[in-house]
Amino acid sequence: MTKKFYITTPIYYLNALPHIGHAYTTLAADIMARYKKAQGVPVHFLTGTDEHGANIERSAQNANVSPQEWTDNLAQKFKELWAELNINYDDFIRTTEPRHERTVQEVFEVLLKKGDIYKGKYSGKYCMSCEAYIDESELLPNDLCPIHKKPTQFIEEETYFFKLSAYGELLLKFYEANPTFLSPKFRSNEIINFVKSGLKDLSVTRTKVKWGVPVLSDPNHTIYVWFDALVNYISAIGYGKKLGLSEYADYKYNFDEFWPAEVHLLGKEISRFHSVIWPAVLMALGLPLPGKTFAHGWWTIEGEKMSKSRGNFIDPRDITTKYGVDSLRYFLFREVPFGGDGDFSMDSFKKRFNADLANDLGNLLSRTLNMAAKTVVEIPQNYTEKSNLLAKAQETNKTYFEQMDNLAFDKALDSVWFLIGDMNKYIDETKPWMLAKSEPEKAKAILLELIFALKSVVGWISPFMPKTAEEMARRLAVGPIEKYAPLFPRIEAEPKHN
Repeated sequence: MTKKFYITTPIYYLNALPHIGHAYTTLAADIMARYKKAQGVPVHFLTGTDEHGANIERSAQNANVSPQEWTDNLAQKFKELWAELNINYDDFIRTTEPRHERTVQEVFEVLLKKGDIYKGKYSGKYCMSCEAYIDESELLPNDLCPIHKKPTQFIEEETYFFKLSAYGELLLKFYEANPTFLSPKFRSNEIINFVKSGLKDLSVTRTKVKWGVPVLSDPNHTIYVWFDALVNYISAIGYGKKLGLSEYADYKYNFDEFWPAEVHLLGKEISRFHSVIWPAVLMALGLPLPGKTFAHGWWTIEGEKMSKSRGNFIDPRDITTKYGVDSLRYFLFREVPFGGDGDFSMDSFKKRFNADLANDLGNLLSRTLNMAAKTVVEIPQNYTEKSNLLAKAQETNKTYFEQMDNLAFDKALDSVWFLIGDMNKYIDETKPWMLAKSEPEKAKAILLELIFALKSVVGWISPFMPKTAEEMARRLAVGPIEKYAPLFPRIEAEPKHN
């Protein structure tokens, strides 16, 4: 049985339409999945939607529809956007699906029988937006939630607890033995210090929330939305079958082919759930832990945090309909080191588009092929000549693979664009258009070097810009060469009106 390279995004909470923040994580997973598939690695890429909880109940009520109608509509919007952004996931899990709900119920009962879940009472400050109790030590002045900056409410209720406190030492030992689990490294201290400060048992059910997964043995309780959501990573790949649930006897996925996941990709605001709670739940279930949780940064828009009230949520389609999908995919992963925070501005997008895509890559391809067409160069199947340029391409290849394996997407692209810069310089220095008149064979040799270096560029950019890579491969195919229109027409400055 071949183990799959299993990569996941968080499942997105359906209280609003998808925006650029959601697209960023999902595109990152798509890039990594395409990169691995190109190496012949069997990949399983999971994404999906998180559909239970009080916020969704409230949103549906405000829209005068049932929660199921609300989630059906929004889940479809996510699927449509992923199709438009050329995201090729292997599975899309919705937490309202029976395959998920039934697995969540069984996981709860297993942990209840083991004593890792127990019944008690909880009272504390609760943030309705987080759908979580906030520890007193983390509240902002006036009892505001540290994430949403909204007032919390004092709530007391009967609840079931997960014994998170029992896993602190085990988690710290695991982090120490697996230093890349908490990625990127600069975020790891925050998690380690949080665990060192002492973990409290986690309330994992609600009695006041009806739109949730009912506890099998105590249906007055629904399972806390975060506990429910995290289980998606195993429910989607057949953990119900592993638990011996009769409903999953013929389930299409065999859990052992997939688990453990190699990478959970997520935004930094949900890092604790994935780096503390989820590993503790897996330990309680006796399951191996994922290879890595990678928490990337936040995008601001024109220097401001995205917010519904400001109305500055960017719908990626506003950009892709005008400038193409690949240019957005490229910009997001070249502009900012993956893991850090970034700012999206149309000005910086247009600058990168013109400099990197129109001038550097597009111009290189046009110059090379137009000269080759004039010089009547035919592209052979293979190229065995030794050249400095192709030696540089081999070095780039090594750097590119190292950076991609570390999820350092910006550095991988930097290495490619460094070579593209060298190739443009090489054309300026050797002037093949002049040589074609006096030394045509020398001109042909230079153009073939450039063409075969460009074929390497196609492979490297393919995970980021699949359509562009396809088009470049078509133009660089074996045989006679034609002249083509520019790959990326420049974005001209819009005229200013007085």
